[in-house]
Amino acid sequence: MLCASDNGRLVAVIFFILGMGTLLPWNFFITAFGYFNERLNTTKSGNVSDAGQTDPYMFDNMCVLLSQLPLLMFTFLNSFLYQRIPERTRIAGSLVFILLLFLLTATLVKVKMEQDIFFNITMSTIWFINMFGAVLQGSLFGLVGKFPPKYSSCFMSGQAMAGIFSAAAMLMAMISKTDNESAALGYFITPCAATLLTLCCYLVLPQLKFAGLYLKAGTANKEALPDLDLRKNENVTLVKLKPTGSESTPDCNGKSTLFDLDAEGLKTVDRKGEPEEKLSVLAVFKKIWLMALCVTCVFTVTLSVFPAITVLVEPNEMFTGTWADIFRPLCCFMLFNVMDWIGRSVTSFFQWPKKESCLFPILVTSRMIFIPALMLCNISSRTYLASLFTHEFAYICIMSLFAMTNGYFACLSMSYAPQLLRAKDAETAGALMTFFLALGLSLGAMLSFVLKKLL
Repeated sequence: MLCASDNGRLVAVIFFILGMGTLLPWNFFITAFGYFNERLNTTKSGNVSDAGQTDPYMFDNMCVLLSQLPLLMFTFLNSFLYQRIPERTRIAGSLVFILLLFLLTATLVKVKMEQDIFFNITMSTIWFINMFGAVLQGSLFGLVGKFPPKYSSCFMSGQAMAGIFSAAAMLMAMISKTDNESAALGYFITPCAATLLTLCCYLVLPQLKFAGLYLKAGTANKEALPDLDLRKNENVTLVKLKPTGSESTPDCNGKSTLFDLDAEGLKTVDRKGEPEEKLSVLAVFKKIWLMALCVTCVFTVTLSVFPAITVLVEPNEMFTGTWADIFRPLCCFMLFNVMDWIGRSVTSFFQWPKKESCLFPILVTSRMIFIPALMLCNISSRTYLASLFTHEFAYICIMSLFAMTNGYFACLSMSYAPQLLRAKDAETAGALMTFFLALGLSLGAMLSFVLKKLL
């Protein structure tokens, strides 16, 4: 009998680091907006754009466009082409290119050049970082889909932690009054170290006995593998197979499944000895479409107001002096990322409603109430709507619930989807879900422009 346990939770830690490695580079990149604006002369202070200042490069708009387009395009392509390119090539290759792009960006901090050239290089860098980031994220969601649901929670908790680190770095730079150039150098070197760590963790993962069972056995064992969410008609026992033969093992329902050992490891075969084929992308979508729509809805609602609307909220009574200066990074970015992380982490030990419940999509769509709630907070630069929630405490409470439900329902959607399929189709589900996640981000970003006009 083959059996392994994750006693040291090393696999969980690795997935946490892999999750953090997918988003930390881009989070730190956008944290350096003050530096980019300063080099392009789009702001007077280098920190916050002046309302009347013109931006000849339209840096903010171009950044949104050149980050969302490749993210959407390549998560979509990855969901179809992932079978043609080996997983190791997609993940390790993406990490290497992201590392090289950040080394280039860090080097350019100390290199003086014409603004046009710097702008073109920066825009190209934004495109390629998000292109490789899309492939990386889609591939890793496919990888984690082969494991029990709690590892999806660890992966997404790591993604939230990336936001916490970037927000903390922003706060430290503001409190210490570090100049934009020095701060940017730190922002770009940190992702280099994080990406190297992520690459090492990915390379170590297949060497661990516990992880190897899931990566090589496919659907072979769902009972002997610890902590696995058992699926109907897949409760079988993993046996050590002979190189030249096959075995038949009974499951808890009295049925038996044949397993054959080939050069690639274990594969499930039907009673006639023919390998079971993976489902097509369309067939997988038909099984997970509800979870795909849920994750799209979660991120559409979130990106429609965060950070475009939430960053406009101002302190009224509680925050004065230095606290007023750090109100936005503290109560907008740090608070959101911390509560988002808590929401994602909760799913490791508490998952409600269940994936079969009709209550799940209802609760997901109910998050739309946060859109008007945050728009009615204390925003002075408004024309049409009045400020209803003027006290900082009201904004903090709304923001906390908004962020926690974002992390909670996003994580549940991403972890529920692979459970609706056989383990061999989990990678396809993960790739598809990543595309719909990116679709939600893009729709939310577009909707934010409309909502700002309604203030």
